[in-house]
Amino acid sequence: MKDLKHLLYFENLLLEANNELVAQAKKDKKVCVAFTCESVPEPLLNLEGTFSVRLRAPRTGSMEMSTYYMTSFLCEYTRALLERALEGGFNFADCVISPDGCSMMNRCVENMELLKTMNKDKDKFFYEFMEIPMKCDENGLNLYILQCKNHILKPLNETFGIDTSEKALRKAVENHNRICELIRAIGDFRKEENPRITGYEFHILTLATYVAPHYLLIDKLEETLEELKTREPDAVNPYRVRVVLTGSEIDDMDYVKLVESCGAYVCADRFCLGSLPGRVPIELNDEEDIVTQVCRHYITHSQCPRYMNMAKMTGRRDYVNELAKEYNADGIIYEQVKFCDPWAYEKMVGGRVLEDDYNYPVLTVDRPYSIDSGAGQMRTRVQAFVESIEIKKIQRGGING
Repeated sequence: MKDLKHLLYFENLLLEANNELVAQAKKDKKVCVAFTCESVPEPLLNLEGTFSVRLRAPRTGSMEMSTYYMTSFLCEYTRALLERALEGGFNFADCVISPDGCSMMNRCVENMELLKTMNKDKDKFFYEFMEIPMKCDENGLNLYILQCKNHILKPLNETFGIDTSEKALRKAVENHNRICELIRAIGDFRKEENPRITGYEFHILTLATYVAPHYLLIDKLEETLEELKTREPDAVNPYRVRVVLTGSEIDDMDYVKLVESCGAYVCADRFCLGSLPGRVPIELNDEEDIVTQVCRHYITHSQCPRYMNMAKMTGRRDYVNELAKEYNADGIIYEQVKFCDPWAYEKMVGGRVLEDDYNYPVLTVDRPYSIDSGAGQMRTRVQAFVESIEIKKIQRGGING
């Protein structure tokens, strides 16, 4: 296929946490709100005068300093973030908002604060820690609303003078929804039998929306959508099978590329920093305040294993099943970053349920944060998985048909 006009531009944005659009927004005198987890509602961070950046540590190498503070048995993602913070890689941030999504993230951000990794010369810099509910019910919603008001809107207003009125919040949600609509429209092309966009390309576009100011991205996303409407796919589909990639945080550009190089087209991205469900537009009404509506959307749509009520647990497997059907997947890859406790349990149970109860071929893997350190082993496992699916197709005459 012909290269997307702006793909290289988006790829370059992802090479550094402090990318050129972050630098541009800082020149525009906007406050950079750094966050660490999808449990922090993005629209509340992207108000007039602010922009959000999901923290990540591209091209991570040694993690010796962070391992000293956090030990080698904790999640590599959290250690990579602390390592990059100690190196000064997040000095563009004006504040950090983090939820208690897991104990390892808590330790990561607490160390950032104690070691003064970002706030040495910033009088207004603040860290905020949010308590996130473990059940999706009215009590959980009320807690979530209170946490968002006290740990996002209040400090932004009192510290930086940011307008947090209903009008300002509604505008922020509308802008957020436009980004979501563009990403979902682009992602729909993955449903085609011979898709005109690769899973890698889509991952690049989606990931950029988490780590760069939205108002500086939207024109290129709109142009890319129009470009795809007339893009011609390759005459022969180069992929042997279609897979749903599901699990924990993936911000490594090369991971999806590796999977697809083995002949497995990533047709759906149910992982942290993916579009499903992370880029679902928020439906608004005129009866409730905006914060309540935003929080209800996030608590309802979240597929995080932190939510432990039975409806949420069974719903996570149902959701992957629905995606596999909608995107015509042949199999499912369940992945987790090494030592990620919440997703380790979810991967084990979810993988077994989807294989036994829904009859999908499932590959479960734990992976390093930076795939470079385990690329050979991962490639071997994915190649074997692709071959096993092809064999089952021959034996069964089709999967889930």
